Amino acid sequence: MSSNSALERTINKVLSQKEADLISQIDSAYQESLKNIEGSKGKLEDERTRIVESAKKQAENLKRQVVGSSRLAARNQELIMIESAVNNAFEQAKKKLASSGDKESYKTLMTGIIEESLSSVGSGQVTMECNKADADLVRNVISDLQKKNPKIKVNVSGESIDVLGGIRVISEDGTMTYDNTLNSRLEPRKPSIRKNIAHMLRGEA
Repeated sequence: MSSNSALERTINKVLSQKEADLISQIDSAYQESLKNIEGSKGKLEDERTRIVESAKKQAENLKRQVVGSSRLAARNQELIMIESAVNNAFEQAKKKLASSGDKESYKTLMTGIIEESLSSVGSGQVTMECNKADADLVRNVISDLQKKNPKIKVNVSGESIDVLGGIRVISEDGTMTYDNTLNSRLEPRKPSIRKNIAHMLRGEA
């Protein structure tokens, strides 16, 4: 009996030791799991923060793109309106000039343009071009000028040019051309007209 009791005690001792070891391992694993969970919480929070910040950046980028596109569209629309207004202003100028061809004021203007052109090109035979509507007027002005100065030698071209008014003078040897048409006079004014119309559209006028 005593041998059996000794065996039981030994078995119980071994079992107790194994149980203690097992409990210790379980506890260690449990503590390690807690640490991993805590560590994971930090990583998850960092990831959540990263995702939120990324979403915010994307939202800001999208907002800037939308605002930029809206501003660009508004700017393009403004440019279209300005160009349309400039073209309308020039069309009105064309109509006014077209209807004033037989007026004395227009003849005075053309006389000044012709005198200026001849002075710029210099002496010698020149060819003068103009639109079809102004051909007779140009010939009359030249005739009047030649009466005052017989040295003026001008050949009025039989071919018309597509301009609002004014003339284009070509030297005898063809090396020099002086453009004194109303188109060339009006064209440099376009930037100023555009600027004025832009100020009006923005309420700055």
